[in-house]
Amino acid sequence: MERAEIVAWAEANYLDLEFKRARAWVSEAPGRKAIGYLPVYAPVELIHAAGMLPVGVHGGGDRLDIIRGDAYYQSYICHLPRSVIELAVSGRLAFLSGAVFPSTCDVIRNLSGMWRLLFADKYVRYVDLPQDYDPAMGGAFFAHELRELVAGLGELRGAPVTRDEIAASVRVWNERRALIRALYEKRRLEPWNVPTDELYQILRAGEIVPVEEFLAYARAYLEVCGTDGRRPRDNARVVLVGSFCEQPPLGLIRTVERAGCYIVDDDLLHGNRFLTVDVPESDDPLTALAHTLLDRSVASPVMYERDPEAKRKLMAQRVEAAGAEGVIFGAPSFCDPALLDRPMLQRGADAARIPYISFKYAENTAQFQQFREQAGTFSDALKLWSGA
Repeated sequence: MERAEIVAWAEANYLDLEFKRARAWVSEAPGRKAIGYLPVYAPVELIHAAGMLPVGVHGGGDRLDIIRGDAYYQSYICHLPRSVIELAVSGRLAFLSGAVFPSTCDVIRNLSGMWRLLFADKYVRYVDLPQDYDPAMGGAFFAHELRELVAGLGELRGAPVTRDEIAASVRVWNERRALIRALYEKRRLEPWNVPTDELYQILRAGEIVPVEEFLAYARAYLEVCGTDGRRPRDNARVVLVGSFCEQPPLGLIRTVERAGCYIVDDDLLHGNRFLTVDVPESDDPLTALAHTLLDRSVASPVMYERDPEAKRKLMAQRVEAAGAEGVIFGAPSFCDPALLDRPMLQRGADAARIPYISFKYAENTAQFQQFREQAGTFSDALKLWSGA
């Protein structure tokens, strides 16, 4: 496949608010079911193990007018829940047989309750993440959460989900995780060959199509990127931080890179890389999955941080690992986890003498000139300060 074909596939799925590919998969065989999941991290392997299609639900971005969704939520919270409700009450998510709401923030917890009220006939599961890292406590707690999720999915499909099915799905998702790590490493080394807007759309498509389809297209992209003669530009290398839940509009991502910044690390679509290593194959795959979350998950505002100094060190670590020159703090308006973390992260950047800028957005932001000017000025300043 050519790059243009792969990007066109990704863009078509990213732009499709009717979820036609997921609907088609459900209709292709009797008894098929799809389960939606909200940001940030959900154990989607278990949905796949139950023979169901995991469907990432990220709202309608800047392509959906909110008509009824505003009636359900206050104006002083993030845009995501109103957008998700709009998708649901407009019938666009009617093909889902249920939804999984990960422990992210109070808004997502509230959204899970709203979902139960609106769709009493659907399967709904709120999944708590562990906040104690002792395997005997937090590990046992999360393994119990996973077992309850598996039991609920088994009831929904009418047959228990077996250990072999879970182990097989963990292997498939390990393959997926490894491929995404390879894509991010390719972008870190050659960001001109892996523009973030292309990578982002591929990952968004990967959250609404069967995993086998995503693996085929993502492998093809990894093979072709770097073969079409693209040349590097004198762009500043930056880390984008704060966009782990409500996603920025694609135009904002493009604006940052077109203003002279290569995004070489980010927390976009964070759930795809929440586990930083493959889950070990085990006779008890649920416990292995739970312990991997405890031991090898990314630093995230939705998880308890054991080391009080870790957040102050995080920006220096990420900038060094990515070979970046600066940080862009971009978070959704009213996102409590991101905006409460930001002062600690900025304090660490100050201590490490790392330049940064910050802004807020909403997923339906449509005007990007101010971001372009801010990112362009930042890029120019980075090149000047670095002596490049």
